[in-house]
Amino acid sequence: MEKNVRPAEVRGTPHTRRIRVLVVDDHELVRKGLRTLFEEESGCEVCGEAANGRDAIDRAQQLEPDVVVLDISMPGLNGLEAARQIRKAVPKSEVLALTMNDSDQLAGQLLNAGVHGYLLKSDAAKDLVEGVRSLARHKPFFTSKVARMVLEGYLKAANEAEDEPTASGALTAREHQIVQLLAEGKNNKDVARALGITVKTAETHRANIMRKLDLHSISEIVRYAVRNQIIQP
Repeated sequence: MEKNVRPAEVRGTPHTRRIRVLVVDDHELVRKGLRTLFEEESGCEVCGEAANGRDAIDRAQQLEPDVVVLDISMPGLNGLEAARQIRKAVPKSEVLALTMNDSDQLAGQLLNAGVHGYLLKSDAAKDLVEGVRSLARHKPFFTSKVARMVLEGYLKAANEAEDEPTASGALTAREHQIVQLLAEGKNNKDVARALGITVKTAETHRANIMRKLDLHSISEIVRYAVRNQIIQP
């Protein structure tokens, strides 16, 4: 007697395999809400959660999810830098950035970091699952509002480039991290401890940052960080 053969989806064919999602947000209630949303979708499953950028990088390397749904504004290591490191360490994992900031500058930074999905939190309820499905197929996902914002940012940058052809004041990824930590109230010793560098190196970075940006106090660093969406006010 011939044995019953189970449907193809049980054998895990590529067409029916569930999309594995890593949810990253520093608010537990938000993570629970996102988990519930994905659990209601038969084609998605939450394979893990993370509450900060550093944990997100570790979890992404361990789990190798199809898509990382990543909050951009997090303490310690912001989502922009976490996204950059995740895309470098786990290139098969796509990143969908979630943010409250409709900033063309932030959108451009995310694109440069290798992020192919950008979604405003206000649109998450109706567009999040669609965005995850699109990224799981390695197709970029931007809502019409974000796409328009990115285009406007590109045109603005192109116009400004005529007057400012160089970007000598641009920060490196490490300096970007240090600006965030300083703006969050960390001193040089805290920065050194967080990044695994010496206090002297932290002091040197801080001096270089202030010189590059023509800043003269911590309060000016904080204002710069808020203005450029490195931290939230």
